[in-house]
Amino acid sequence: MKRFLIWFLSLSMLGTLAVITLAAYGAYWFTAPGPLREKIVIEIPPGTGFAAITQRLLESKAIDNELLFKMNILWSGSHTKFKAGEYYIDTGMSPRKIMDVLVSGEAITHFVTIPEGWELSQITAALMKEDKLKGDIPPGLVEGTLLPDTYFFHRHDTRESVIKRMKDAMNQVVHVLWAKRQQGLPLASPMQAVILASIVERETGVAAERPHVASVFINRLRKGMPLQSDPTVVYGIEQVNGPMQRPLMKNDLLSNHAYNTYIINGLPKGAIANPGRASLEATLNPLQTQDYYFVATGDGGHHFAKTLQEHNQNVARYRQNLREAKQQEKPTP
Repeated sequence: MKRFLIWFLSLSMLGTLAVITLAAYGAYWFTAPGPLREKIVIEIPPGTGFAAITQRLLESKAIDNELLFKMNILWSGSHTKFKAGEYYIDTGMSPRKIMDVLVSGEAITHFVTIPEGWELSQITAALMKEDKLKGDIPPGLVEGTLLPDTYFFHRHDTRESVIKRMKDAMNQVVHVLWAKRQQGLPLASPMQAVILASIVERETGVAAERPHVASVFINRLRKGMPLQSDPTVVYGIEQVNGPMQRPLMKNDLLSNHAYNTYIINGLPKGAIANPGRASLEATLNPLQTQDYYFVATGDGGHHFAKTLQEHNQNVARYRQNLREAKQQEKPTP
């Protein structure tokens, strides 16, 4: 019995020593630099289990001991806290740091930029091309309700979630700017402001001109004149026939649709694009002018006029510039 007790105590001490040694080495291994020699990206799809994540780290050579990694993770209680996403694993990153990265959810950030004045069809096409997003575009979207901007997202975020952020952003901007609008504008609602801002957006690419362009349309609305905006005509035709592959013709201005501001008074039935903040600001705080007309200068800007006579002179000057530019063009060999 005495010998058995000595043998049992010795064995227990050896076992305890082994456990202590393993625990000490495991703790050292967990915080020591890892084996990775080149920075990598590791993807954790939604629903991936702890064992599968460990296997993925082993295969990518981010860790070199499955048992010790699992022991430390289980001991820390983090095995249920890993978050889906894409993560950078840097060279020499310790297993402990890898655990912290995966638990933090600080995944790689991607972004999509939506230019001002894009139509819904362009926005949805851009989102569908983003293969890091998942899901479909939600139905029932309305032109003019998405704010152009740069939006950041993580892999496996849904397209619906990005659309929601764009809608929320537009609602917030319109709410703030509507409250600060110029008094006496012939706009009955925030949506009418968005519709007019979309026309301003499509009429000029010169940022400094937007308040002046907006003033022309505001003056026309006050006087009951048709807006006579070419982009509204193009938009209505394209809703039926698809993208126009030719210049706008005189007969197009007679086309009968709810966006043709040559044959209807007031605003079209809806927005023709998704305006940016600058166009919304210009629409709700236009310049104080007496101008009712504008025509392109040929270099991106516009000539503005108070009377039809002045406008016709500007049109004649524009056409003359076009003829001179065409004469100066060299024929293509």
